[in-house]
This record gives sequence, C-alpha cells and structure tokens, in this order.
Amino acid sequence: MNEPTTLAQVLASLPEEERIILTLHYLRGLSSADIATMLSVPERAVDAVISAGKARLSALLGL
Repeated sequence: MNEPTTLAQVLASLPEEERIILTLHYLRGLSSADIATMLSVPERAVDAVISAGKARLSALLGL
C-alpha cells in the first residue's frame, strides 16, 4: 500500500484530536492558547501535539 503523499492525505491519516489541533494551528493560524481554550485542554498539551505533529507531518511528507 502506498503511503499518503499529500498534506490532505497525511492529515486524514492522523488521529482526530491531532488532526484538529494541527489544522487549527497551521491552516487557521490560531495560537496554542486559543486552541486550548476552544478545546478545553491545557495549553501545554496543545503545544506537545503541535511539536510532535510537526515532526510526524515532516516524516510522512518526506521533508
């Protein structure tokens, strides 16, 4: 099976919470604080997802 190669395919392959946080941060331009408030989660949890997600996206996209 081929690995996802487009950003949309890669995002679709992520767990829902990670996909939502990364989409809100990178595609909607929201801050970690805004996302944390919106999702009722600690800001440090959002920061952790963004940091890990950035590395995962880079790896999955071959960057």
